[in-house]
Amino acid sequence: MKIALLGYGKMGKVIEKIAIDRGHEVVLRIDKGDTDFNLSIADVAIDFSVPTAAVGNISMALNQNVPVISGTTGWLDNFDKIKTLCKKTNGAFIYASNFSLGVNLFFELNRVLAKLITPFEDYSVQIEETHHTQKQDAPSGTAITLAEGIAEESSYDGWTLSPEKSPNKIEIEAKRIENIPGTHKINYNSEIDSIEITHTAHNRHGFGLGAVVAAEWIIGKKGIFTMKDVLNIK
Repeated sequence: MKIALLGYGKMGKVIEKIAIDRGHEVVLRIDKGDTDFNLSIADVAIDFSVPTAAVGNISMALNQNVPVISGTTGWLDNFDKIKTLCKKTNGAFIYASNFSLGVNLFFELNRVLAKLITPFEDYSVQIEETHHTQKQDAPSGTAITLAEGIAEESSYDGWTLSPEKSPNKIEIEAKRIENIPGTHKINYNSEIDSIEITHTAHNRHGFGLGAVVAAEWIIGKKGIFTMKDVLNIK
């Protein structure tokens, strides 16, 4: 499989190593400021760039009939535009706020717990996410996905970023600390006890592996997919 890397920062380099170890070839490495390149030499593009570049990168891949995987967060105001373009070009696209296989299992565990606990109104929920200081968006896309999962299984109608509070929204606290790949905690608290589930990434390898697995999976397919499709989670 020939891969174009759209974004060649820390995650791009992790993905490159994993892809090569799995027998693939990286044929393009697009970094900040690069403009002269042809994506059509690739079988698939993997976008881990920055929010301001993601829409252009994904659009370019779809317009050149190259399946594209995107793990860039912070651009989802334009998500409907990308969905429309993918359908127009009969392309293939996967977006995930987090490609880690463990995190995607955690997403499902989060939904199950939210559904179980919703009838018990004494519990309030809070999400805490901690990442490295270079992360540009807050809260993380993963935390937003977790909040959306809870909201779909409960009476909450969205989320708010701490210290803002709203009685019917899920509070997300975002922390930035050096050298933390990513930790997400869901806390349910009542006057008598607390329930907590946590996912802790030890390094970036899990994110990169999931992206390469998704790229392997999407070859030959058409449509808009998620990691639930890749992992066959019903």
